[in-house]
Amino acid sequence: MLLRLLLSGFCALMLGFIGWSFASAQDERAQYPQLLSNSYIGLHVGYVDYGFSNSQLTSGFGVESIRVPHLAFRALLLGHEFNKYFSGQVSYLRPVEWVRYENVNADRSSHSVWMNVAGLTAKLHLPVNERLSVYGEGGLGFITRKGFEVNGTPAVKDVVYATLLSGAGVTYHLNSHWSLVAGTTFSPAHPRDAQPRTSFVSSGLNYTIRPLSAEQVEKNSDAAFVFPKNTIQVGYITNAPGYGPNDFFSKGAVPIFFSADVQAALGGSLDYQRNVFHTRRVFSLDWGAGITSLKSRRNGEWFSAASLYPLFRFTLLRTRPADWYLNYSLAGPTFISRTIIDRNETGGHFTFQDFMGTGVFVDRRRSLNAEIRIMHYSNGNLFPHNPGVTVPLSFHVGYAF
Repeated sequence: MLLRLLLSGFCALMLGFIGWSFASAQDERAQYPQLLSNSYIGLHVGYVDYGFSNSQLTSGFGVESIRVPHLAFRALLLGHEFNKYFSGQVSYLRPVEWVRYENVNADRSSHSVWMNVAGLTAKLHLPVNERLSVYGEGGLGFITRKGFEVNGTPAVKDVVYATLLSGAGVTYHLNSHWSLVAGTTFSPAHPRDAQPRTSFVSSGLNYTIRPLSAEQVEKNSDAAFVFPKNTIQVGYITNAPGYGPNDFFSKGAVPIFFSADVQAALGGSLDYQRNVFHTRRVFSLDWGAGITSLKSRRNGEWFSAASLYPLFRFTLLRTRPADWYLNYSLAGPTFISRTIIDRNETGGHFTFQDFMGTGVFVDRRRSLNAEIRIMHYSNGNLFPHNPGVTVPLSFHVGYAF
């Protein structure tokens, strides 16, 4: 989950950056795309303070005790330095453990109230010396709170709204890539929805992507290894083999993927992928666009999804007849046509697509492609309801050029 949070904003904005710099990136894939350079991600850990109390309970409810954990983290999903004085960033703030209301109306139960703060903010930097700078931050915050019901009646209501998000802090640059950051972040109370103010004091690390050296670009340009520029894929999705692969990678021995409550049974897809960066032999970064049509398992409801996504591909074995790879795609911004699937409220029409798989490119020019993958949709808790959608095995054939 943490990896997904760290990359979700990175992936979403990266698609825009790559699209903006497409003309310059298409013939220079050995160097980072122009606007991906000087972008950064980060993880900050600290103390969150928010005054959850009886005030959040609706009329007619009382509580014996409220447990408010204070350990929290803020993931800087993507930031970009436009110059040494100005940057912008997308962030996600949440506690490690949710607030819990204990024994509401003497029901002898524990009820969780979770909330998170997504941010879209600008930062102004004032250098003090070569390594140290101070900053001020301000912009939009998006609060999501998931409450709970007691006997079918909302005791703490669900809330989604936009607000001001502000902050300040100091940055110490360890080198050209790594920085230590300490600061505070604040969002005001929202009395209409009985949402308390939130303050967060933290410290952490940022990592900034810098342009590669001329020597590294020359090394990446080695023509001995093929990285196809464009790939078109057609896929068939079926649950005939079951959901074992999904469970193995989300709940089983290798928990590196995501589980969901809604299950797809059948479908098809069409994808286009464009390579924008590669190293000499193993790693490549693509952006993709895809349309998927799915039928739900329980009630047989058809729905569709249109996605943009980043794709991380690792070509681990290169032989004369074929190149074998693993791939992983995270947090592709997606429009999904249904918001209620198999009687599950899945949130809004906006969600994220994730998938992982394995495949091969074959023939001398590596123009033929075959791939197997599993997929997942969820909204990253941007909405109070987020059961997610599990997509079983899909089988793809493609043409690369």
